[in-house]
Amino acid sequence: MKVLAIADSDSYVKWAAAMLGRMPADWQVSLVIVSTPKRPSRDQLAAALSGSPIAPDDVITLPFDRAVTHVASERADVVLVATIGPLADLVTEAVLDRSDVAPVIVSGVPGIALPARRKALIYRSQARLIVLHSQREVRQFEHIARRNRLPHRFALATLPFLAESVVSGDPTGDVIFAAQAIVPPTRSQRVQMLRSLVSFACRYPHIRVVIKVRAIAGEGQTHAETFDYAGLLRSEFAQVPLNLVVEAGPMADHLRAASALVTVSSTAAIEAVAMGIPTLIIDDFGVSTELINEVFVGSGLLGGTSDLLARDFHTPDEEWLRDNYFHDEAENSWISQIEQLVDANRRGALAPMPRVIRGGGGALRRAWDRKRALGSADHSPLGYLALIIGTPARIVVLGLHSLVLHVLSEQKQHLALEDEAPEIRENSRAADSPR
Repeated sequence: MKVLAIADSDSYVKWAAAMLGRMPADWQVSLVIVSTPKRPSRDQLAAALSGSPIAPDDVITLPFDRAVTHVASERADVVLVATIGPLADLVTEAVLDRSDVAPVIVSGVPGIALPARRKALIYRSQARLIVLHSQREVRQFEHIARRNRLPHRFALATLPFLAESVVSGDPTGDVIFAAQAIVPPTRSQRVQMLRSLVSFACRYPHIRVVIKVRAIAGEGQTHAETFDYAGLLRSEFAQVPLNLVVEAGPMADHLRAASALVTVSSTAAIEAVAMGIPTLIIDDFGVSTELINEVFVGSGLLGGTSDLLARDFHTPDEEWLRDNYFHDEAENSWISQIEQLVDANRRGALAPMPRVIRGGGGALRRAWDRKRALGSADHSPLGYLALIIGTPARIVVLGLHSLVLHVLSEQKQHLALEDEAPEIRENSRAADSPR
């Protein structure tokens, strides 16, 4: 079996390399990176590949067109598409168009894939198999696929970069804060989080507090970061405790030296739980789809910055674990499903998967999608034209969408008040009546 993975950003490289490492030893595996503004730096690449069978020198980095031509020419049985959604769509279409014999396309999302979104499947409409990492994820994505009549198959796999054995945390070790690029989203919320970390460091000067980041200044990552923690520390705090530091590097290395992990919603929480490290999911900013932390409801891991300052780190609920990322490995189905698909493909028994294109717009829409996926790595004239036309149009559409949501929310609140009004009036009359 020959498997070739194609990835773009640090988080997808980490996931792809770890997935390749969990495949049978007799499978031939390799990794290609598409050169986009999100591609990992040399240090990020080393961190992403740490613990996997792929060495940095084994990885090929190529521009988009050369990358997909290379993948097609390798005639792999399986192509693991490990990229952001818009690029996954482009890569899959191009690889299938340029392949003499179509490979089996497998895809997925690194880390926590909830909430399940139709968009994630549309971008991967030509993927034969979507790999997910919990029973709950499989249920929710199967529901999305059924509701939208999408023909995807789903397979269960243990998160590939989890420790295979429990390594209990050092009670005197570091407290790791797993930073995220877009969660929490606002500058004020990120400064608020920093204030709590600074307060903790001041209260416990014997404990090293590490703000673990995925990228340092100038490096790309899966999601663009507007307010990076290192910059906010410099601009917002006249003095920073000596025991509070910002560091990059492999998360597994940081966790081996940790006494606890704190985050808003990072997949690092799952890694910490696998290692037996007490964990705290900060809910000061709420629990919502946007914060990607609804999955932790019922986990026993949610808590506030007051818990952080009291060093009250949590352990997970056993029932939640079984449904969320810690199922029995005997339930994993991804290897057997890949084998079945490859066998069927070799026999010519697989019909082509229909490509679903988001929205209309024809060639201009396709140029827009390509420009968004490749960024400055796309030099096509049509891409620049699509960007000029599409950017203001998108701003208008997003503005209208926000307005509609606001109006619907106002209407919902108004209807709720109307429903309560008779009861309020009745209670008022009861209160005014003579006793």
